[in-house]
Amino acid sequence: MNDPHFTTPIAQHIWDTKYRHYERGAALDTCIEDTWQRVAKALAAPEKNPEYWQARFYDILRDFKFLPGGRIQAGAGTAHQVTLFNCFVMGTIVDSMDGIFDALKEGALTMQQGGGAGYDFSTLRPRGVQAAGVGSVASGPVSFMRIWDSMCATILSTGARRGAMMGTLRCDHPDIEEFIAAKQDRSQLRHFNVSVLVSDAFMAAVSRDDDWPLVFPAGESETGSELLMRNWPGYDDAVPCKVYKRIRARTLWQKIMQANYDYAEPGVLFIDRINRLNNLYYCETIQATNPCGEVPLPPYGACNLGSINLTQFVRNPFTAQASLDLEGIGAVAATAVRLLDNVIDVSHFPLARQAEQAQRSRRIGLGITGLADALIMLQIRYGGNEAEKITQQVMQHICHAAYQASIELAREKGAFPLFDKEKYLAGIFVRTLPESISEGIKQHGIRNSHLTAIAPAGTISLLANNVSSGLEPVFGSDYMRQVLKRDGCYADYEVTDYAAALWRKERARDDLPPAFVTAHALTPDEHLHMQAAIQPYVDQAISKTINVPADYDFEAFSTLYQKAYDFGLKGCTTFRPNAVTGEILHKPDVEHAAPHCCGLEREPD
Repeated sequence: MNDPHFTTPIAQHIWDTKYRHYERGAALDTCIEDTWQRVAKALAAPEKNPEYWQARFYDILRDFKFLPGGRIQAGAGTAHQVTLFNCFVMGTIVDSMDGIFDALKEGALTMQQGGGAGYDFSTLRPRGVQAAGVGSVASGPVSFMRIWDSMCATILSTGARRGAMMGTLRCDHPDIEEFIAAKQDRSQLRHFNVSVLVSDAFMAAVSRDDDWPLVFPAGESETGSELLMRNWPGYDDAVPCKVYKRIRARTLWQKIMQANYDYAEPGVLFIDRINRLNNLYYCETIQATNPCGEVPLPPYGACNLGSINLTQFVRNPFTAQASLDLEGIGAVAATAVRLLDNVIDVSHFPLARQAEQAQRSRRIGLGITGLADALIMLQIRYGGNEAEKITQQVMQHICHAAYQASIELAREKGAFPLFDKEKYLAGIFVRTLPESISEGIKQHGIRNSHLTAIAPAGTISLLANNVSSGLEPVFGSDYMRQVLKRDGCYADYEVTDYAAALWRKERARDDLPPAFVTAHALTPDEHLHMQAAIQPYVDQAISKTINVPADYDFEAFSTLYQKAYDFGLKGCTTFRPNAVTGEILHKPDVEHAAPHCCGLEREPD
């Protein structure tokens, strides 16, 4: 290792294989400083005073204080025709062979440029239904998901990139049971995360132990069937839907819970809450998210993400005087909003509709990483009441600083085109903001429709010398991490947690800090409470894995998703070690299963 900014071999490997600028095999970034300057210069280009903003952007990138999404670091300032957006939600899939394969093509073009993709397959008719006009029988949405999975594997068969897709299906689609079981075969849909779109009506039916109808929009020849009016993706208004069968709501819920317990999927997205709390509730409907679930998006929406590395704002770590520099965090948040806003203007887009959607809403997603290590450095145990309190305080500070910065940007550059002052200010989330922010929006508008999201930040956290990722707790002090090499094969690295390494360096001893606690030492409820603590200050969503011990009681497990709903979360993902997915990470010298697509670092890097 010859770069002083890297203290671990894996960090230098990540930079070299994923973010370093190469042209025809020749490295143009000689060190990480060159990468920071390249990114800062490219993103300052839209400014009236680019030299000033290049210096400001460089300052927040330096020493890994702010970590833009991987596509930004890899592509900004290069001649490569790639997108700087990590992920997209694709357009509504039209229920025809032309529509399906047009959507497949759009997905292939998007993934070719480096973007992950989310899809809602609810528009595809259920298995066994007669296909109009051709006399054949529909094979159902899950069968077509396999085609997408093969496409993803083919597009990403070379190079040091992971494929990432999200597939969603409504909880009232007739094929929902097949969807729930789709990944129980370890050979199937390995490039997908899957989540059930759970409605408020379904949760109420579970509570009441009601029957639950499984429905799909009726064809013209099905007028004699039992019909119910439903809002359905692909239709502007409610449409008559044929009832295919009824199932006890609790039976379906238990199937979702059992699949999660045994196979760690599908996750759950509380889709009505997502739409109700959407700042753009007045002009869009959301049916899917990016691959890790932290950004619910309309058709052709895009993720523009970055994370503030909280370890760089701890003063006097491991002492009684340890504190968090909230003022510094707020200042970085404000500059990061401008940086991410400029990403929209300099990025390429695989599809014209994606560019249009990004420009109209100017969504960004500012989040955090290194939280667990920062808490250890502050001598606070992750999962405890004090940790919840300070994490909430940090996220509130970032949220309010980001909204204020976006108001100032709107005063300088104009509000996002979809901004409607009265309707935006009437939004449920916006009404929770301080009066000073509401007044600012009323006077000047706001530059970005959404501003906060908590990404997993797995790969960029490795780049920053293995700080704990996103909102997650520390996995362990020392463990093995698998990363892709340029040839598409995996390499194993022994890694040490950032806070543990800093403690050992400063104290010159091999023990662990007093507040050191791992993901597996926490109760599932402690995981859930940490996620719930910050949701009020996240206008999009949170990628968080609720780790569950292998011997955890199923009855206790099955309450976690109900708690997530009751706590006001927008979604929930659990992970319990199992035969299909194995362990997320593993300790040195422990035999482990092959890596799979749903690990902790699942985001498209």
